[in-house]
Amino acid sequence: MAHDELTVAVLGPGGVGGLLAGLLARAGHRVICLAGETTAETLRTTGVHVRSTLFGDFTADVEAAEELREPVDVCLIAVKHTALDAALSRVPAHTLGDALLVPFLNGIEHPSLLRSRYRPDQVAPAVIRVESTRVAPGEIEHASPFAEIDLTGDPVPRERLDALAAAISAAGPTTRVLDDEAAALWAKMSFLAPFALLTTRYALPLGDVRSRHRDELAALVGETAAVSRACGGPADPAQALARYDAFPPHTKSSMQRDAEAGRPLELDAIGGALLRAAERHGVPTPVAAKLVRELSYVTSPT
Repeated sequence: MAHDELTVAVLGPGGVGGLLAGLLARAGHRVICLAGETTAETLRTTGVHVRSTLFGDFTADVEAAEELREPVDVCLIAVKHTALDAALSRVPAHTLGDALLVPFLNGIEHPSLLRSRYRPDQVAPAVIRVESTRVAPGEIEHASPFAEIDLTGDPVPRERLDALAAAISAAGPTTRVLDDEAAALWAKMSFLAPFALLTTRYALPLGDVRSRHRDELAALVGETAAVSRACGGPADPAQALARYDAFPPHTKSSMQRDAEAGRPLELDAIGGALLRAAERHGVPTPVAAKLVRELSYVTSPT
């Protein structure tokens, strides 16, 4: 895969997808955003506007469609897990060609789902560290002073991963290839699950959670680390707690922001997946189970 001029589809041009679409288009790649009719029309007409302290403020022209109609080199999947099944109808397997599918999703179960619908060696999961928000269709605000990507995919030929990582890095976000898919996904999950579950359950920013619910945070971090270790991922509870302590106190999780906005929660993709992995490996997770149960009551339809 030469990285001088790729054709890249972006499924879900929101905070993450829109930022990557804009950066890749600015770098000279052909970008096709896949979205609903209204968003697609806006993107075709006005392009993607990015405001970023790291990458500058710019507008990039992109193509847009409601469904992929031609083969591409890469398809970035940047929708929420709650919207994944419906969104994949925009990417028919017979149209995709030999493209790499790169999901930027929370949780650890989506690679299996994608490999059941597409060729397994096309699925290259990625983890992104960034704070980026879609404030309107085609309007992206990138607030964090960083944008870093870990690209992985056990069945994917290494040369394909290296070529894609080089292309993304050249466009802006620092991208590295990791050899162990499970370790890469669990490294994020180990941090995300306690953060998302506790901030959402108590409707508090991270600073209040770590001071007012410290014991519960420590217990949940320990449970998550034990599950991660059983699944082949990293396990360092002390380091995880130190990372939480280093974050600004007003930090909120994306699940908490979804709850505040009345949007569907990724509870099953994060909490549910954690409990299923724990059950498979016989790891006790009483704190996680209690939080998932309580959040299920809060979010269940009346």
